[in-house]
Amino acid sequence: MPELPEVETIKNILAPQIKGLIIEEAVIRQPRIIEHPEAEKFRLLTEGRMVSAMSRRGKFLTIFLDSEIRIIMHLRMTGCLLLTPPDFPEEKHTHLIFRFNNKSELRFSDTRRFGRFWALEAGEPDTCTGITKLGPEPFDEMFTSEYLEANLKKRRKAIKGCLLDQSIVAGIGNIYADEILFAAGIFPARPADSLEKADFARLSAVIPERLAYFTEKNKITPEEYLKTKGQEYRNTPFLNVYGHAGKPCPVCGTILTRTVIGGRSSVYCPHCQKL
Repeated sequence: MPELPEVETIKNILAPQIKGLIIEEAVIRQPRIIEHPEAEKFRLLTEGRMVSAMSRRGKFLTIFLDSEIRIIMHLRMTGCLLLTPPDFPEEKHTHLIFRFNNKSELRFSDTRRFGRFWALEAGEPDTCTGITKLGPEPFDEMFTSEYLEANLKKRRKAIKGCLLDQSIVAGIGNIYADEILFAAGIFPARPADSLEKADFARLSAVIPERLAYFTEKNKITPEEYLKTKGQEYRNTPFLNVYGHAGKPCPVCGTILTRTVIGGRSSVYCPHCQKL
């Protein structure tokens, strides 16, 4: 699943390319991916509208159109957005296409069909996407050690699961939760209520630092993004623990261990992240 660094990369690639373009046609091949409103109204709301901006919130992307209409999307596990020329080979599971006035096409493909789209009219409250339930961004001023301690100190849940809770902090998924906890030296299954002030201080510093680091490593040109069909990011060689179970820890050389926490695979160093 794309996490904050990947979604931020997608936004940075697409936003400058689609700004000012007009959606001449919205082709909806799989109506089930349109969560709100119903597919035909979604089409009518978006066609003929000009793109004014694009933003990210957590793992959500929003395309702002004129008349204050918003297209909100969540890529979920396998969703992919590509801006292509009209003759570019189409991906097998392409479910939605926005055709622009310059003949380019913004295509959404999704093998597992979990990705979702919403269109909100001017002044329409967001009661359907889940964005309003998100916690702060990792880069917000309010995201401090005091905030983390106040929201986690009474939770007995594993700290790994708490980091995946989007109502606590927006944008972290399984990959970067492992990387963050490794950098902070915290055992992923440790109960959140057992953490001390020093642990919360390290986490509050490491979370934005690691996410900014991997966002930077993900930088890619629009040409490279299109060539790799939006599926190749640059951070993989820089991951310290995720996907490296059975390999030596890059810090101490201890063999990295895989476990399952809350149904999610987790990799950690038994020496650097002692319980």
